[in-house]
Amino acid sequence: MKRWLLFFCLLTLSFSITAQQKVQLPNGWYLSPAGRHLPLGDLPLNIAVSKSKKLMAVTNNGQSVQSLQLINPVTEKELDRVIVPKSWYGLKFSADEKMLYASGGNDNWILQYAISNNKLQLKDSIKLGNKWPEKISPAGIEINDAAKRMYVVTKENNSLYVINLADKTILQQLKLDDAAYTCLLSANKKELYISVWGAKKVVLYDIALMKITAEIPVGENPNELLLSKNGKQLYVANAGDNSVSVIDVVKRKEIEVLNAALYPNAPTGSASNGLALSEDEQTLYVANADNNCLAVFDVTKPGFSKSKGFIPVGWYPTNVKVIGKKIFVSNGKGFTSKPNAKGPDPTKKDQEVTYQQGDYKNKQSRVEYIAGLFKGEMSIIDLPNDAKLAAYSKMVYDNTPYTKEKELHAKGEAGNPIPMKVGDPSPIKYVFYIIKENRTYDQVLADVPGGNGDTSLLLFGERVTPNQHKLVKEFVLLDNFYVDGEVSADGHNWSLAANANDYLEKTWPTSYGGRGGSYDAEGNRGISNPDRGFIWDYCKRAGISYRTYGEFADDYKANIPVLENHFCPYFTSWDEAVRDTTRFYQWKREFDSLLAANTVPRFNSLRFINDHTEGQHIGRPTPFAHVADNDWAVGLFVEYLSKSTIWKETAIFIVEDDAQNGPDHVDAHRTTAYVAGGFVKRKFIDHTMYSTSSMLRTIELILGLPPMSQYDAAAEPMWRCFSATPDLTPFQSVPALVDLNEKNTKNTASARLSASFDFSKEDRIPDLVFSEVIWKAVKGEESVMPAPRRSAFVKMVENEEDEEEEEERKTKRKKK
Repeated sequence: MKRWLLFFCLLTLSFSITAQQKVQLPNGWYLSPAGRHLPLGDLPLNIAVSKSKKLMAVTNNGQSVQSLQLINPVTEKELDRVIVPKSWYGLKFSADEKMLYASGGNDNWILQYAISNNKLQLKDSIKLGNKWPEKISPAGIEINDAAKRMYVVTKENNSLYVINLADKTILQQLKLDDAAYTCLLSANKKELYISVWGAKKVVLYDIALMKITAEIPVGENPNELLLSKNGKQLYVANAGDNSVSVIDVVKRKEIEVLNAALYPNAPTGSASNGLALSEDEQTLYVANADNNCLAVFDVTKPGFSKSKGFIPVGWYPTNVKVIGKKIFVSNGKGFTSKPNAKGPDPTKKDQEVTYQQGDYKNKQSRVEYIAGLFKGEMSIIDLPNDAKLAAYSKMVYDNTPYTKEKELHAKGEAGNPIPMKVGDPSPIKYVFYIIKENRTYDQVLADVPGGNGDTSLLLFGERVTPNQHKLVKEFVLLDNFYVDGEVSADGHNWSLAANANDYLEKTWPTSYGGRGGSYDAEGNRGISNPDRGFIWDYCKRAGISYRTYGEFADDYKANIPVLENHFCPYFTSWDEAVRDTTRFYQWKREFDSLLAANTVPRFNSLRFINDHTEGQHIGRPTPFAHVADNDWAVGLFVEYLSKSTIWKETAIFIVEDDAQNGPDHVDAHRTTAYVAGGFVKRKFIDHTMYSTSSMLRTIELILGLPPMSQYDAAAEPMWRCFSATPDLTPFQSVPALVDLNEKNTKNTASARLSASFDFSKEDRIPDLVFSEVIWKAVKGEESVMPAPRRSAFVKMVENEEDEEEEEERKTKRKKK
């Protein structure tokens, strides 16, 4: 009899997870990190090792506190930690180990730290240009100590900088085709290899000629570079296609490609982004960020490498190094989601603290927020023998819900409207997919009977959202649904591609931390888009008609080529001066003409944005009015389709792009989601754990589309929400119970604060403060916002019996 222990608690930083235990993440994937663990900071991206291998440095580049750590790899102890106002990835020791150079992020300089008595002391900086908004943003760093030259590549102005270390002058700035990740000197110091992150190539820069002399095509999103000691093989990690390119440096060509995924021909979703060789150079270790593991290859014979297995590590491993007989891995998000016991509290005045290091100051919030909630950990693993590696490999496969079988044959039931195989018919012909903004489950639906809600966190209950309450009561209540994204920047890409790529995941925390940077998501910069496109691209390739209303179509134009001539030219995207009910009528106008011509697209994406609200901005709608407007638009939309001639063949899916803007007592990712349609069950509560990827997988199966990533391929479709017997009863919307003309009029502290917010685009305001403003608008200016209580969402598995059988037993018990 299998035993499960489900509990909600905070893992201690030193918690060691054994081979018999697994931690379930909110996205349905599992962790069982091998080895010993050392706490790191917020989103560690890079590890540097000194020449003697007696020192190690880590750069932490997340949304909250950014820092550098100095570590002794022998004792496995932290020696020093310094706060860095702005940083990103670039990290390099000098050959004499007296200096550590680090990228200064959007301050557009390189920071020079002296190392004395195992402490870091800021000594100098090398200026590349003015601070943000000048776009430079240094990334990877390389140094030729003998020649006193530094090489820096950048990700904002896509350049290589050649710097004279003697006088800190810039000798050359050379433009590249796209954002660069890192650079590496050849063994003879005559060439510099540069991974062009957005261009699927490595370029070779001739040191003497000071120009690019060759280009070598590689995979998608090439990032980390690693050179063999003899200088003959260059390894390139390609995050976008789960691979490592092996380049013959002499012949300047790719001699083999190592598939780092767990299965051949897997879709994107491994995010290979870190490389290390064993000291005898016979074994290559590859960090797979999105698979939470290391892939291990025998590379003894170049061109004929062989897979050896996998090693389980933490959540989102970003870098790996090997020193002697130990493997060091930086896990970008640590081991689990965490409770938010120190959430925003308006009774406290010390919400920010100013850190100072030398001449640099930086303000950071003391409170916990999803973008800075997951702290990194270093895994320290002894080199495994073959038997241990085999055991580790089994753990990795057990942790991973993705399989080729699931990709080809989804879970479901015979006769259900949701097919179990791509291409099998469905009685549902039309899909309408609505994306809303930033709410948690507890904020909106905590008061619904039968659901897992905490009413102390309720802000927009039934009086404000009567239509969404009516939907979950008449159709399906989903109280165990989680977004895959964390903020809008990655959330919209997750919502339309079941993935956020290597570039987007590593860069959005910079701008969300107030350190400069642009909003590159939603098609605003090509490098942030998946190589195989979004769901619209999959529709196009499959011959499925599609159209978008506001989503990835800003300012009445398409953001990406696939949407040209496939968007409503008068549908308003992001503009909170326009009501969502107005957006409904904009959609209705075009829908009526399409329906009359029998040309309604099979896939329709829309955005209703006003549940985002504008806080207490004086003269603008109150949060109640905004959310009520959003709710009524949803109700009107479902009602209109339910009374149309295509209702029987229609399925409506509604979800938030992320859940960052509020509290939830289960997890920071839990959100509201809704389904409606002729084949959707009535008065049904579904406690199954679903995610954004689950919703996308359901849509794909209806339309006959393959999965876009390993995440939707692994996700369980929402088949339990559907019935083979249609119920065509129309939905009747409820007019808003809140005055939609209600405006903020009180000149409160929150109102004055709201006046300073930028609502021109999603997430251009400090979300922590914004959450407090909304709480006060609902509960009163003097009210105290409870600390959002977010569980660790940890499921410890004590043996290896079949997990699906247990889930089915739990579902049967809940039905009873």
